[in-house]
Amino acid sequence: FIFIMAEAARMLTKVAKWSIGIGAGLVCFDQCIYDVDGGERAVIFDRFRGVLPKTVAEGTHFRIPLIQYPYIYDIRTTPREISTETGTKDLQTVGISLRVLTHPDLDHLSTIHREVGPDYRDRVLPSLGNEIMKAVVAQYNAEQLLTEREKVSERISELLEERAEKYHIKLDDVSITHLAFGSDFNNAIEQKQVALQRAEKAKFVVARAEQEKIAAVIQAEGEAEAATLISDALKESGSGVIEVRRIDVSVWMIGVWMIVICD
Repeated sequence: FIFIMAEAARMLTKVAKWSIGIGAGLVCFDQCIYDVDGGERAVIFDRFRGVLPKTVAEGTHFRIPLIQYPYIYDIRTTPREISTETGTKDLQTVGISLRVLTHPDLDHLSTIHREVGPDYRDRVLPSLGNEIMKAVVAQYNAEQLLTEREKVSERISELLEERAEKYHIKLDDVSITHLAFGSDFNNAIEQKQVALQRAEKAKFVVARAEQEKIAAVIQAEGEAEAATLISDALKESGSGVIEVRRIDVSVWMIGVWMIVICD
């Protein structure tokens, strides 16, 4: 019995040693590989060589544990909302929001990691966006921001793309999503609309009076011309014209009377 127990203990010891060895091997193997998913790239930091210039594409890859460390970057187009409050050329306060779609320059991912870091979007875009929006908005009046919104957006996009290029960030789209003015400007716009409506109404009243005046003049001229014609006819024919008119009226009345009797 003692012999059997000793053999069992030896077997358990061997199993434990094998288990520890296998576990250590699995841990070591797990530390030697890493995965890069679709739409991602890996930048490798080497303790002896620094950030390696070549990035790693999708798939499973090997690394040297404790020496090489992979940093995963999302290279897909990513939206970013940037908001700020600034002043216009006519000293109106405006709140403006910008939606920016960006992705990193694949040829310079190592440079981005070395100079800015994995959180490059959070470090670069808000400061650039705020600076450029304030500079562009200051060149326009509040009313121009509404009427020339597309032009303002294009100008912001142009300057932001130029500045972001220095940090190796590519811009896919830039658009203004929100414009909010102060209460003073909103009240001024409302009062202006009311004044415009009153002005249009006044123009209509003046135009109608003018048309009525023209119509009255034309009617008066017509009546005067008719009176002149009748006067000339009387001078030439005496009272014959009047008699003819009376006969015409009498004939018309007789006709109407006959129609009434027949009905």
